[in-house]
Amino acid sequence: MEIGLYTFGDLPSGHRGSEAARRRLAQVIAAAKLADTAGLAVFGVGEHHRPDYAISAPAVVLGAIAAVTSQIRLTTAVTILSSSDPVLVMEDFATVDLLSGGRAELTVGRGSFTESFPLFGYALEDYDALYIEKLDLLLRLASEEGVTWQGRFRPALHNATIAPRPSAAIPPIWVGAGGTPASAVRAGQLGLPMNCANIGAEPARLVPFVELYRQSALAAGHAPARLRLGISSHMHLHKDAQRAREEFFPHYTHYLTHNVPAKIGPKVISQEDYARLGGPHGPLFVGSPQQIIDKILYEHELFGHQRFMAQIDIGGLPYAQVANTIELLAGEVMPVVQRAVG
Repeated sequence: MEIGLYTFGDLPSGHRGSEAARRRLAQVIAAAKLADTAGLAVFGVGEHHRPDYAISAPAVVLGAIAAVTSQIRLTTAVTILSSSDPVLVMEDFATVDLLSGGRAELTVGRGSFTESFPLFGYALEDYDALYIEKLDLLLRLASEEGVTWQGRFRPALHNATIAPRPSAAIPPIWVGAGGTPASAVRAGQLGLPMNCANIGAEPARLVPFVELYRQSALAAGHAPARLRLGISSHMHLHKDAQRAREEFFPHYTHYLTHNVPAKIGPKVISQEDYARLGGPHGPLFVGSPQQIIDKILYEHELFGHQRFMAQIDIGGLPYAQVANTIELLAGEVMPVVQRAVG
């Protein structure tokens, strides 16, 4: 199993402005360097267009990370494809891929946040149609040298070629999904790897969603061996489980109160809810290395996934605590998990 990290670059409570964003970006790059040195497999950065986040241009941040790392794979988490131009997305991706020596990936989705739609001149009523059309174009651009294409939401292309081309003939493009059945069906029918973000549901409730993905892929004629599944969740680690829970709680509650999508709304969480979410069969990965090992292996029994991604710095968690989590994840959790699952 691949084990990796992702970040949205959210700023600490009460911090805004360019200086706070500069410090946060420096911490993101430092975390990626540490993850690379520690031997983790993947590092991802998200995309938001709000003053409480530091990352609105994932390709720029990944390019900076590419320059200071050597092994770790680099991915978006996610690219909001519905409000992006697939041509520009593909050119940015190819550039990061070449800068990193072929380590880049794309994870694309519709986006839980919708601030980018009015910012770039798109209507929210086209939320689904935009994504379907743009995903089709992106996949064409990724796999064909000269693309002739016409759609509703951007000018037509006539024998268009992306330059430069990425290293791989067909670059790795993942679909980011949050549990909507249509997302699982679409990813399966296209035979694309899928990453399922689980930040609130009991993992067992996602089993039908994962089965729908695999069944849709098989029905479309895709070989099971080619399917890849990732699961991503919030995480905080400390050798002392109680300390891990105490450190993480204020940042986690701030995140749920201020950083959840508008369509979900602020969510106040009690200590009882927190304990339930962080329990053995809950979606929140907070505790000691052994507790995290047990939860990853429990989810692997449910899903048989090939990748686990941890968001480890939500709510602007102090970098020293983030670094400690990375070191424990790479040094104590990852070896045991990989021995257990092969």
